Amino acid sequence: MLKKICSAALSALLLQAAIVPAFAKSDSDKEAARAAKVRAQFAKLGTGKDARVKLELRDKTKLEGYLSEAGDTHFAVTDEGGRTTSVEYAQVKKAQGNNLSTGAKIAIGAGIAAAVVLVILYSMYAANEQ
Repeated sequence: MLKKICSAALSALLLQAAIVPAFAKSDSDKEAARAAKVRAQFAKLGTGKDARVKLELRDKTKLEGYLSEAGDTHFAVTDEGGRTTSVEYAQVKKAQGNNLSTGAKIAIGAGIAAAVVLVILYSMYAANEQ
């Protein structure tokens, strides 16, 4: 009985040890997935002076500016001084981008307009009370 339990436990451990490496992703697969994620993020962000990004590369270099070009394998970041740096997607360690959508810009404008109208109405109401 003890032999059967020990052999079943040993078999289960050996099978688990054989299966785990089969499911683990290789480093190249992880890098390709990360590069695809950055490429998709930049495609959504677009290019131009409104497409601001902050990047940290694998070699600890930090870049800040706007996306001036976005290709299939690389993109270009232009900083405030006008220097353009071409970077491959696989070299990006961390990326942050901000670009307000058209809907967000409209909502901000509508909020400001509503606040101005409320201030004018309040001032007219206060003037009529006196």
